[in-house]
Amino acid sequence: MATRIRQKAERRAKEKDIRPFAKANYIRMSSSKVRIVLDLIRGKKVNEAVAILENMPDSAAAESVKVLKSAIANAENNKGMNRDSLFVAECYATSGPMLKRISQRAKGSGDRILKKTSHITIVLDEVK
Repeated sequence: MATRIRQKAERRAKEKDIRPFAKANYIRMSSSKVRIVLDLIRGKKVNEAVAILENMPDSAAAESVKVLKSAIANAENNKGMNRDSLFVAECYATSGPMLKRISQRAKGSGDRILKKTSHITIVLDEVK
């Protein structure tokens, strides 16, 4: 059952993505609303992406700029990268678990309310 464990672990370590990233889980916002904001910054340099997000009125932009600044800090402090050479390589929002609530209706019945959550991930890379 435990055949080639060492070889598999070495292959996994070699194929591991070493780019700096940041992730925010369980954000109380629909992932479709966050994706609209993230589409605007994909492929942009980080200084330009921060400027775009800080000047947007969306609440999804406020959460996304926190994640982006965290990814920039991870790149500078943990990987030793220069901020001026970074760009947003990947950014995506996936749906998280839904909070299920009941709203009271007439005649003792109820309607279900689904409060959606999302996970935001931003991956940076250096310009070659």
